[in-house]
Amino acid sequence: MATTTKEMTEGAPLPLILNFTFPLLLGNILQQTYSLVDAAIVGKFLGINDLAAIGASTSVVFLILGFCNGCCCGFGIPVAQKFGARDYKTMRRYVTVSLQLAALMSIVIAVLTSVYCADILRSMQTPENIFHGAYYYLLVTFIGVPCTFFYNLLSSIIRALGDSKTPFWFLLFSTVLNIVLDLLFILRLGYGIAGAATATVLSQAVSAIGLWLYCWRKIPETRLTRKDFKINRPLVRQVFSYASLTCIQQSVMNFGILMVQGLVNSFGTSVMAAFTAAVKIDSFAYMPVQDFGNAFSTFTAQNYGAGKKERILQGFKKAFWMTTLFCLLLSALIFLTAPWLMQIFISPEEKEIIRIGVEYLRVEGSFYLGIGYLFLWYGFYRAVCKPEMSIILTILSLGTRVALAYLLASIPSIGVHGIWWSIPIGWALADIYGQVYYWKKKRYLLVPPTVSQ
Repeated sequence: MATTTKEMTEGAPLPLILNFTFPLLLGNILQQTYSLVDAAIVGKFLGINDLAAIGASTSVVFLILGFCNGCCCGFGIPVAQKFGARDYKTMRRYVTVSLQLAALMSIVIAVLTSVYCADILRSMQTPENIFHGAYYYLLVTFIGVPCTFFYNLLSSIIRALGDSKTPFWFLLFSTVLNIVLDLLFILRLGYGIAGAATATVLSQAVSAIGLWLYCWRKIPETRLTRKDFKINRPLVRQVFSYASLTCIQQSVMNFGILMVQGLVNSFGTSVMAAFTAAVKIDSFAYMPVQDFGNAFSTFTAQNYGAGKKERILQGFKKAFWMTTLFCLLLSALIFLTAPWLMQIFISPEEKEIIRIGVEYLRVEGSFYLGIGYLFLWYGFYRAVCKPEMSIILTILSLGTRVALAYLLASIPSIGVHGIWWSIPIGWALADIYGQVYYWKKKRYLLVPPTVSQ
Protein backbone atom coordinates (compact mmCIF):
# COMPACT_ATOMS: atom_id res chain seq x y z
CA MET A 1 0.00 0.00 0.00
CA ALA A 2 1.44 3.42 -0.96
CA THR A 3 1.92 5.80 1.93
CA THR A 4 0.44 8.74 0.03
CA THR A 5 -3.00 7.15 -0.25
CA LYS A 6 -5.46 6.87 2.59
CA GLU A 7 -8.00 4.12 3.02
CA MET A 8 -11.07 5.55 4.72
CA THR A 9 -12.50 2.10 5.40
CA GLU A 10 -10.80 1.86 8.81
CA GLY A 11 -10.64 4.19 11.80
CA ALA A 12 -12.98 6.77 13.33
CA PRO A 13 -15.10 8.25 10.49
CA LEU A 14 -15.36 11.89 11.63
CA PRO A 15 -11.59 12.57 12.02
CA LEU A 16 -11.00 10.98 8.62
CA ILE A 17 -13.63 13.16 6.95
CA LEU A 18 -12.41 16.32 8.71
CA ASN A 19 -8.76 15.66 7.83
CA PHE A 20 -9.80 15.20 4.21
CA THR A 21 -11.88 18.40 4.32
CA PHE A 22 -9.19 20.84 5.51
CA PRO A 23 -6.97 20.68 2.38
CA LEU A 24 -10.08 21.06 0.18
CA LEU A 25 -11.07 24.17 2.12
CA LEU A 26 -7.57 25.64 1.97
CA GLY A 27 -7.52 24.96 -1.77
CA ASN A 28 -10.78 26.84 -2.30
CA ILE A 29 -9.55 29.78 -0.24
CA LEU A 30 -6.33 29.76 -2.27
CA GLN A 31 -8.29 29.86 -5.53
CA GLN A 32 -10.40 32.78 -4.27
CA THR A 33 -7.23 34.64 -3.27
CA TYR A 34 -5.57 33.95 -6.60
CA SER A 35 -8.53 35.28 -8.58
CA LEU A 36 -8.21 38.58 -6.71
CA VAL A 37 -4.45 38.75 -7.34
CA ASP A 38 -4.91 37.91 -11.02
CA ALA A 39 -7.53 40.65 -11.41
CA ALA A 40 -5.28 43.10 -9.58
CA ILE A 41 -2.33 42.39 -11.92
CA VAL A 42 -4.45 42.83 -15.04
CA GLY A 43 -6.25 45.91 -13.72
CA LYS A 44 -3.09 47.66 -12.55
CA PHE A 45 -0.77 46.93 -15.46
CA LEU A 46 -3.13 46.56 -18.42
CA GLY A 47 -5.96 48.91 -17.50
CA ILE A 48 -9.69 48.96 -16.96
CA ASN A 49 -10.65 47.79 -20.46
CA ASP A 50 -8.65 44.57 -20.18
CA LEU A 51 -10.01 43.99 -16.69
CA ALA A 52 -13.51 44.47 -18.07
CA ALA A 53 -12.67 42.05 -20.91
CA ILE A 54 -11.83 39.35 -18.37
CA GLY A 55 -15.02 40.18 -16.50
CA ALA A 56 -17.02 39.78 -19.71
CA SER A 57 -15.45 36.36 -20.21
CA THR A 58 -15.90 35.15 -16.64
CA SER A 59 -19.37 33.64 -16.99
CA VAL A 60 -18.33 31.60 -20.05
CA VAL A 61 -15.11 30.43 -18.42
CA PHE A 62 -17.11 29.52 -15.30
CA LEU A 63 -19.49 27.38 -17.38
CA ILE A 64 -16.63 25.56 -19.11
CA LEU A 65 -14.71 25.01 -15.88
CA GLY A 66 -17.92 23.88 -14.18
CA PHE A 67 -18.36 21.30 -16.93
CA CYS A 68 -14.78 20.07 -16.53
CA ASN A 69 -15.04 19.88 -12.74
CA GLY A 70 -18.37 18.08 -12.99
CA CYS A 71 -16.88 15.44 -15.28
CA CYS A 72 -13.82 14.97 -13.08
CA CYS A 73 -15.97 14.58 -9.98
CA GLY A 74 -17.94 11.86 -11.76
CA PHE A 75 -14.74 10.14 -12.91
CA GLY A 76 -13.42 9.99 -9.35
CA ILE A 77 -16.35 8.19 -7.71
CA PRO A 78 -15.91 4.68 -9.25
CA VAL A 79 -12.15 4.97 -8.66
CA ALA A 80 -12.82 5.60 -4.96
CA GLN A 81 -15.24 2.66 -4.82
CA LYS A 82 -12.74 0.20 -6.25
CA PHE A 83 -9.93 1.59 -4.12
CA GLY A 84 -12.07 0.98 -1.03
CA ALA A 85 -12.71 -2.56 -2.25
CA ARG A 86 -8.94 -3.00 -2.84
CA ASP A 87 -9.75 -4.08 -6.38
CA TYR A 88 -6.79 -2.23 -7.88
CA LYS A 89 -6.99 -3.98 -11.26
CA THR A 90 -10.50 -2.71 -11.92
CA MET A 91 -9.58 0.63 -10.39
CA ARG A 92 -6.84 1.08 -12.99
CA ARG A 93 -9.35 0.21 -15.71
CA TYR A 94 -11.57 3.00 -14.42
CA VAL A 95 -8.60 5.38 -14.47
CA THR A 96 -7.77 4.52 -18.09
CA VAL A 97 -11.40 4.89 -19.16
CA SER A 98 -11.50 8.29 -17.44
CA LEU A 99 -8.31 9.37 -19.23
CA GLN A 100 -9.66 8.24 -22.60
CA LEU A 101 -13.01 9.99 -22.12
CA ALA A 102 -11.29 13.10 -20.79
CA ALA A 103 -9.04 13.24 -23.87
CA LEU A 104 -12.00 12.90 -26.24
CA MET A 105 -14.29 15.32 -24.42
CA SER A 106 -11.65 17.98 -23.82
CA ILE A 107 -10.53 18.02 -27.45
CA VAL A 108 -14.12 18.29 -28.71
CA ILE A 109 -14.84 21.13 -26.27
CA ALA A 110 -11.61 22.92 -27.18
CA VAL A 111 -12.28 22.75 -30.92
CA LEU A 112 -15.95 23.77 -30.76
CA THR A 113 -15.46 26.65 -28.33
CA SER A 114 -12.42 27.95 -30.21
CA VAL A 115 -14.26 27.93 -33.54
CA TYR A 116 -17.32 29.70 -32.09
CA CYS A 117 -15.44 31.99 -29.70
CA ALA A 118 -16.41 35.22 -31.48
CA ASP A 119 -20.04 34.11 -31.81
CA ILE A 120 -20.18 33.36 -28.08
CA LEU A 121 -18.98 36.86 -27.24
CA ARG A 122 -21.41 38.49 -29.66
CA SER A 123 -24.31 36.52 -28.20
CA MET A 124 -23.33 37.98 -24.82
CA GLN A 125 -23.48 41.50 -26.31
CA THR A 126 -19.85 42.19 -25.46
CA PRO A 127 -19.03 45.91 -26.02
CA GLU A 128 -16.80 46.63 -29.03
CA ASN A 129 -14.16 48.46 -26.98
CA ILE A 130 -13.32 45.26 -25.07
CA PHE A 131 -14.27 42.67 -27.70
CA HIS A 132 -10.73 42.19 -29.03
CA GLY A 133 -9.24 41.57 -25.58
CA ALA A 134 -12.08 39.29 -24.49
CA TYR A 135 -11.76 37.28 -27.69
CA TYR A 136 -8.07 36.49 -27.27
CA TYR A 137 -8.47 35.80 -23.56
CA LEU A 138 -11.26 33.32 -24.24
CA LEU A 139 -9.52 31.79 -27.26
CA VAL A 140 -6.38 30.94 -25.30
CA THR A 141 -8.52 29.62 -22.43
CA PHE A 142 -10.52 27.42 -24.81
CA ILE A 143 -7.40 26.05 -26.51
CA GLY A 144 -6.08 25.16 -23.05
CA VAL A 145 -9.18 23.20 -22.00
CA PRO A 146 -7.33 19.81 -22.26
CA CYS A 147 -4.73 21.09 -19.78
CA THR A 148 -7.45 22.20 -17.38
CA PHE A 149 -9.33 18.94 -17.83
CA PHE A 150 -6.35 16.68 -17.10
CA TYR A 151 -5.18 18.80 -14.18
CA ASN A 152 -8.59 18.49 -12.53
CA LEU A 153 -8.95 14.82 -13.47
CA LEU A 154 -5.65 13.78 -11.90
CA SER A 155 -6.44 15.83 -8.79
CA SER A 156 -9.82 14.09 -8.57
CA ILE A 157 -8.25 10.63 -8.91
CA ILE A 158 -5.74 11.31 -6.15
CA ARG A 159 -8.51 12.59 -3.88
CA ALA A 160 -10.50 9.44 -4.64
CA LEU A 161 -7.61 7.50 -3.10
CA GLY A 162 -8.08 9.40 0.15
CA ASP A 163 -5.32 11.98 -0.38
CA SER A 164 -6.54 15.57 -0.47
CA LYS A 165 -3.22 17.08 0.65
CA THR A 166 -1.20 16.34 -2.48
CA PRO A 167 -3.68 18.08 -4.86
CA PHE A 168 -3.57 21.09 -2.52
CA TRP A 169 0.24 21.34 -2.75
CA PHE A 170 0.08 21.11 -6.53
CA LEU A 171 -2.65 23.77 -6.52
CA LEU A 172 -0.38 26.01 -4.43
CA PHE A 173 2.47 25.41 -6.89
CA SER A 174 0.15 26.12 -9.83
CA THR A 175 -1.05 29.36 -8.22
CA VAL A 176 2.46 30.66 -7.55
CA LEU A 177 3.62 29.68 -11.04
CA ASN A 178 0.54 31.36 -12.52
CA ILE A 179 1.34 34.65 -10.79
CA VAL A 180 5.01 34.50 -11.85
CA LEU A 181 4.02 33.78 -15.46
CA ASP A 182 1.42 36.57 -15.33
CA LEU A 183 4.13 39.06 -14.46
CA LEU A 184 6.53 37.60 -17.06
CA PHE A 185 4.06 37.55 -19.96
CA ILE A 186 2.42 40.87 -19.14
CA LEU A 187 5.31 43.04 -17.92
CA ARG A 188 8.38 41.60 -19.63
CA LEU A 189 7.05 40.08 -22.85
CA GLY A 190 4.09 42.42 -23.43
CA TYR A 191 1.59 39.71 -24.34
CA GLY A 192 -1.26 41.65 -22.78
CA ILE A 193 -4.49 39.98 -21.78
CA ALA A 194 -3.67 36.88 -23.85
CA GLY A 195 -0.59 36.54 -21.63
CA ALA A 196 -2.80 36.28 -18.55
CA ALA A 197 -4.76 33.41 -20.10
CA THR A 198 -1.55 31.74 -21.33
CA ALA A 199 -0.10 31.90 -17.83
CA THR A 200 -3.13 30.06 -16.44
CA VAL A 201 -3.05 27.37 -19.13
CA LEU A 202 0.69 26.76 -18.82
CA SER A 203 0.63 26.59 -15.03
CA GLN A 204 -2.14 23.98 -15.20
CA ALA A 205 -0.28 22.04 -17.89
CA VAL A 206 2.90 21.92 -15.78
CA SER A 207 0.90 20.90 -12.71
CA ALA A 208 -0.92 18.19 -14.69
CA ILE A 209 2.44 16.72 -15.78
CA GLY A 210 3.66 16.94 -12.18
CA LEU A 211 0.57 15.13 -10.91
CA TRP A 212 1.01 12.38 -13.50
CA LEU A 213 4.65 11.86 -12.50
CA TYR A 214 3.64 11.90 -8.85
CA CYS A 215 1.06 9.16 -9.44
CA TRP A 216 3.60 7.07 -11.33
CA ARG A 217 6.33 7.35 -8.69
CA LYS A 218 4.36 7.48 -5.43
CA ILE A 219 1.13 5.55 -6.08
CA PRO A 220 1.94 2.14 -7.59
CA GLU A 221 -1.76 1.23 -7.66
CA THR A 222 -2.22 3.79 -10.48
CA ARG A 223 0.68 2.65 -12.68
CA LEU A 224 -1.04 1.76 -15.92
CA THR A 225 0.00 -0.99 -18.32
CA ARG A 226 -1.00 -1.74 -21.90
CA LYS A 227 -3.60 -4.26 -20.70
CA ASP A 228 -5.36 -1.53 -18.70
CA PHE A 229 -6.13 0.38 -21.91
CA LYS A 230 -8.22 -2.40 -23.41
CA ILE A 231 -11.66 -1.00 -24.26
CA ASN A 232 -14.40 -2.29 -21.94
CA ARG A 233 -17.84 -1.05 -22.93
CA PRO A 234 -19.65 -1.65 -19.60
CA LEU A 235 -16.97 0.34 -17.78
CA VAL A 236 -17.07 3.09 -20.40
CA ARG A 237 -20.86 3.36 -20.06
CA GLN A 238 -20.67 3.50 -16.27
CA VAL A 239 -17.92 6.12 -16.14
CA PHE A 240 -19.57 8.21 -18.86
CA SER A 241 -22.86 8.01 -16.97
CA TYR A 242 -21.26 9.37 -13.81
CA ALA A 243 -19.49 12.15 -15.68
CA SER A 244 -22.47 13.22 -17.79
CA LEU A 245 -24.88 13.26 -14.84
CA THR A 246 -22.59 15.40 -12.70
CA CYS A 247 -22.15 17.76 -15.65
CA ILE A 248 -25.92 18.01 -16.07
CA GLN A 249 -26.22 18.82 -12.38
CA GLN A 250 -23.65 21.61 -12.73
CA SER A 251 -25.39 22.98 -15.83
CA VAL A 252 -28.80 23.00 -14.12
CA MET A 253 -27.27 24.81 -11.17
CA ASN A 254 -25.64 27.45 -13.36
CA PHE A 255 -28.83 27.98 -15.37
CA GLY A 256 -30.91 28.46 -12.23
CA ILE A 257 -28.43 30.96 -10.81
CA LEU A 258 -28.49 32.95 -14.05
CA MET A 259 -32.31 33.11 -13.98
CA VAL A 260 -32.31 34.39 -10.39
CA GLN A 261 -29.66 36.96 -11.32
CA GLY A 262 -31.85 38.19 -14.16
CA LEU A 263 -34.77 38.71 -11.78
CA VAL A 264 -32.56 40.53 -9.29
CA ASN A 265 -31.34 42.85 -12.06
CA SER A 266 -34.93 43.96 -12.70
CA PHE A 267 -35.04 45.62 -9.26
CA GLY A 268 -32.35 48.18 -10.08
CA THR A 269 -28.73 48.89 -9.33
CA SER A 270 -29.04 49.11 -5.53
CA VAL A 271 -30.48 45.59 -5.28
CA MET A 272 -27.96 44.34 -7.85
CA ALA A 273 -25.04 45.77 -5.88
CA ALA A 274 -26.36 44.44 -2.57
CA PHE A 275 -27.02 40.99 -4.04
CA THR A 276 -23.55 40.82 -5.64
CA ALA A 277 -21.78 41.63 -2.37
CA ALA A 278 -24.03 39.41 -0.24
CA VAL A 279 -23.62 36.41 -2.54
CA LYS A 280 -19.82 36.72 -2.29
CA ILE A 281 -20.10 36.63 1.50
CA ASP A 282 -22.66 33.86 1.33
CA SER A 283 -20.66 31.55 -0.95
CA PHE A 284 -17.54 32.03 1.13
CA ALA A 285 -19.46 31.34 4.36
CA TYR A 286 -20.83 27.95 3.37
CA MET A 287 -17.70 26.85 1.50
CA PRO A 288 -16.63 24.65 4.48
CA VAL A 289 -19.86 22.60 4.41
CA GLN A 290 -19.55 22.18 0.65
CA ASP A 291 -16.03 20.81 1.06
CA PHE A 292 -17.20 18.68 3.98
CA GLY A 293 -19.87 17.19 1.70
CA ASN A 294 -17.24 16.36 -0.92
CA ALA A 295 -15.05 14.73 1.73
CA PHE A 296 -18.02 12.74 3.00
CA SER A 297 -18.66 11.61 -0.58
CA THR A 298 -15.15 10.14 -0.86
CA PHE A 299 -15.53 8.44 2.53
CA THR A 300 -18.86 6.95 1.48
CA ALA A 301 -17.60 5.86 -1.96
CA GLN A 302 -14.63 3.96 -0.52
CA ASN A 303 -16.77 2.20 2.09
CA TYR A 304 -19.48 1.53 -0.48
CA GLY A 305 -16.91 -0.23 -2.65
CA ALA A 306 -15.70 -2.17 0.39
CA GLY A 307 -19.29 -3.23 1.20
CA LYS A 308 -19.18 -1.66 4.68
CA LYS A 309 -22.81 -0.64 5.04
CA GLU A 310 -22.77 -0.07 8.80
CA ARG A 311 -19.68 2.09 8.55
CA ILE A 312 -21.39 4.30 5.95
CA LEU A 313 -24.37 4.74 8.28
CA GLN A 314 -22.04 5.52 11.18
CA GLY A 315 -20.21 8.11 9.08
CA PHE A 316 -23.49 9.65 7.93
CA LYS A 317 -24.65 10.16 11.52
CA LYS A 318 -21.36 11.78 12.50
CA ALA A 319 -21.41 13.98 9.40
CA PHE A 320 -25.04 14.96 10.07
CA TRP A 321 -24.34 16.16 13.60
CA MET A 322 -21.13 17.91 12.59
CA THR A 323 -22.97 19.74 9.81
CA THR A 324 -25.80 20.67 12.17
CA LEU A 325 -23.46 22.15 14.76
CA PHE A 326 -21.35 24.06 12.25
CA CYS A 327 -24.32 25.48 10.31
CA LEU A 328 -26.10 26.68 13.47
CA LEU A 329 -22.95 28.47 14.64
CA LEU A 330 -22.38 29.89 11.16
CA SER A 331 -25.97 31.16 10.89
CA ALA A 332 -25.66 32.94 14.25
CA LEU A 333 -22.34 34.49 13.22
CA ILE A 334 -23.64 35.76 9.87
CA PHE A 335 -26.82 37.13 11.45
CA LEU A 336 -24.87 39.14 14.03
CA THR A 337 -22.06 40.40 11.78
CA ALA A 338 -23.98 40.98 8.50
CA PRO A 339 -23.76 44.83 8.63
CA TRP A 340 -19.98 44.74 9.05
CA LEU A 341 -19.50 42.02 6.45
CA MET A 342 -21.38 44.09 3.85
CA GLN A 343 -19.03 47.00 4.49
CA ILE A 344 -16.12 44.91 3.22
CA PHE A 345 -17.53 45.47 -0.28
CA ILE A 346 -19.82 48.48 0.11
CA SER A 347 -18.95 51.95 1.39
CA PRO A 348 -20.58 52.73 4.80
CA GLU A 349 -22.27 55.74 3.19
CA GLU A 350 -24.33 53.46 0.94
CA LYS A 351 -26.82 52.71 3.71
CA GLU A 352 -29.64 51.50 1.46
CA ILE A 353 -27.44 48.98 -0.34
CA ILE A 354 -26.07 47.72 2.97
CA ARG A 355 -29.61 47.42 4.36
CA ILE A 356 -30.72 45.29 1.41
CA GLY A 357 -27.63 43.08 1.65
CA VAL A 358 -28.06 42.62 5.40
CA GLU A 359 -31.68 41.59 4.87
CA TYR A 360 -30.60 38.97 2.31
CA LEU A 361 -27.89 37.58 4.59
CA ARG A 362 -30.16 37.41 7.62
CA VAL A 363 -32.99 35.67 5.77
CA GLU A 364 -30.92 33.22 3.73
CA GLY A 365 -28.08 32.85 6.25
CA SER A 366 -30.44 31.83 9.03
CA PHE A 367 -31.12 28.58 7.18
CA TYR A 368 -27.61 27.33 6.37
CA LEU A 369 -28.74 23.98 7.77
CA GLY A 370 -30.65 23.52 4.50
CA ILE A 371 -27.63 23.90 2.23
CA GLY A 372 -25.41 21.96 4.65
CA TYR A 373 -27.71 18.92 4.56
CA LEU A 374 -28.12 19.28 0.80
CA PHE A 375 -24.35 19.02 0.26
CA LEU A 376 -24.39 15.82 2.33
CA TRP A 377 -27.18 14.36 0.19
CA TYR A 378 -25.31 15.33 -3.00
CA GLY A 379 -22.18 13.57 -1.76
CA PHE A 380 -24.04 10.53 -0.47
CA TYR A 381 -26.03 9.82 -3.63
CA ARG A 382 -23.02 10.33 -5.91
CA ALA A 383 -21.07 7.83 -3.81
CA VAL A 384 -23.72 5.09 -3.84
CA CYS A 385 -24.16 5.04 -7.63
CA LYS A 386 -27.20 7.34 -7.66
CA PRO A 387 -25.82 10.50 -9.34
CA GLU A 388 -29.21 11.07 -10.97
CA MET A 389 -30.55 11.86 -7.50
CA SER A 390 -28.14 14.79 -7.29
CA ILE A 391 -29.75 16.16 -10.46
CA ILE A 392 -33.26 15.68 -9.04
CA LEU A 393 -32.29 17.42 -5.80
CA THR A 394 -30.67 20.27 -7.75
CA ILE A 395 -33.76 20.70 -9.91
CA LEU A 396 -35.97 20.66 -6.83
CA SER A 397 -33.81 23.17 -4.99
CA LEU A 398 -33.15 25.59 -7.83
CA GLY A 399 -36.44 25.01 -9.63
CA THR A 400 -38.37 25.90 -6.48
CA ARG A 401 -36.12 28.89 -5.92
CA VAL A 402 -36.63 30.24 -9.43
CA ALA A 403 -40.39 29.59 -9.57
CA LEU A 404 -41.06 31.00 -6.10
CA ALA A 405 -38.76 33.96 -6.67
CA TYR A 406 -40.60 35.02 -9.83
CA LEU A 407 -44.01 34.36 -8.25
CA LEU A 408 -43.40 36.15 -4.95
CA ALA A 409 -41.42 39.00 -6.46
CA SER A 410 -44.42 39.82 -8.69
CA ILE A 411 -46.57 40.50 -5.62
CA PRO A 412 -46.16 44.22 -4.77
CA SER A 413 -46.39 43.68 -1.02
CA ILE A 414 -43.55 41.12 -1.11
CA GLY A 415 -41.30 42.24 -3.95
CA VAL A 416 -37.59 41.49 -3.64
CA HIS A 417 -38.09 39.82 -0.25
CA GLY A 418 -39.64 36.89 -2.12
CA ILE A 419 -36.31 36.21 -3.85
CA TRP A 420 -34.54 35.94 -0.50
CA TRP A 421 -37.15 33.60 1.05
CA SER A 422 -37.33 31.34 -2.01
CA ILE A 423 -33.75 30.14 -1.40
CA PRO A 424 -34.18 28.37 1.98
CA ILE A 425 -37.59 27.03 0.88
CA GLY A 426 -35.91 25.39 -2.12
CA TRP A 427 -33.23 23.88 0.10
CA ALA A 428 -35.85 22.51 2.51
CA LEU A 429 -37.89 20.80 -0.22
CA ALA A 430 -34.79 19.17 -1.71
CA ASP A 431 -33.65 17.96 1.72
CA ILE A 432 -37.07 16.48 2.47
CA TYR A 433 -37.12 14.62 -0.84
CA GLY A 434 -33.58 13.33 -0.28
CA GLN A 435 -34.58 12.01 3.14
CA VAL A 436 -37.84 10.41 1.96
CA TYR A 437 -36.09 8.70 -0.96
CA TYR A 438 -33.46 7.37 1.43
CA TRP A 439 -36.11 5.91 3.76
CA LYS A 440 -37.87 4.19 0.87
CA LYS A 441 -34.76 2.80 -0.84
CA LYS A 442 -32.51 2.26 2.17
CA ARG A 443 -32.49 -1.50 1.77
CA TYR A 444 -31.10 -1.31 -1.78
CA LEU A 445 -29.03 1.88 -1.76
CA LEU A 446 -25.99 0.47 -0.01
CA VAL A 447 -25.63 -2.67 -2.16
CA PRO A 448 -22.89 -2.12 -4.77
CA PRO A 449 -23.89 -3.05 -8.34
CA THR A 450 -21.89 -5.57 -10.34
CA VAL A 451 -20.26 -4.46 -13.56
CA SER A 452 -18.67 -6.75 -16.13
CA GLN A 453 -14.94 -6.32 -16.02
